[in-house]
Amino acid sequence: MENKAPELLNAVPPYGHMICSDKWRNSSFIQGLKGGGVKIIFETELGVADFLLPNKSSVLYVSECDIIAGSSYKRKVVRYRNAGSSFQELVLVEKTRLSEQYFPAVQKFVVFDLGLSLLPISGQADASQLIAQMVHGEGRENPFRRKSSSRLLDPLVLALVQQIPGVGKVKALVLLRHFSSIQQLCNASPGELEPIVGQAGAQQIHSFFHKHTAGT
Repeated sequence: MENKAPELLNAVPPYGHMICSDKWRNSSFIQGLKGGGVKIIFETELGVADFLLPNKSSVLYVSECDIIAGSSYKRKVVRYRNAGSSFQELVLVEKTRLSEQYFPAVQKFVVFDLGLSLLPISGQADASQLIAQMVHGEGRENPFRRKSSSRLLDPLVLALVQQIPGVGKVKALVLLRHFSSIQQLCNASPGELEPIVGQAGAQQIHSFFHKHTAGT
């Protein structure tokens, strides 16, 4: 059923825009995005995905309520993975005081069992800032550029992280959200990387930086 509009699943929005599932139309998340200068195209036929971004990323949002309600979120994530989109897939998960105890199980399912990229966010306000950063990631006038967290969008840092085998732009953003600098990422052990990118990805990243630093 999610494939009824395959052309939409693979539609790349123009720079500065995002395609958003209509169910988000009146949310505080959307108000935050508009404040961040993002132009929003609402669509009722996105299937399971919540947002499509101009960097060819597809985003699924798993809320605190989804997690606390039980395992039904798993069906949604599996449908999302199987939807057939050519976009890079990213799952945003609300990690709050109420959902924190469930988060390790969600992380294991999304990252280890399904092989998807996961980013923890504190709520819709945090998510809207992150999405705005991704939409404006190539821009010269990024409204979040002055904040320290804008380092995750430094084009040189992103370019370096994307040189790691198997790491695209979405995974680079995920890694730089967890590790605030290249130094931290470089010094991370496979055990620290594994919950974020899985065992194989952790080994690739660790090997890449070990060889990279050994040669300098």
